[in-house]
Amino acid sequence: MSRSLVILVVVIVLLVGGLFYLSGRDATKAPVTVEKVVPLENLSN
Repeated sequence: MSRSLVILVVVIVLLVGGLFYLSGRDATKAPVTVEKVVPLENLSN
């Protein structure tokens, strides 16, 4: 095998492995609620 073919095979294996790794991760995050202080003047409108 030539050197360039070996490098190409290694790059393809790394890309496929990275895709499988990223697809298996849990990327969902729970929403965070943020409470703000609202002045009473704004409530009378």
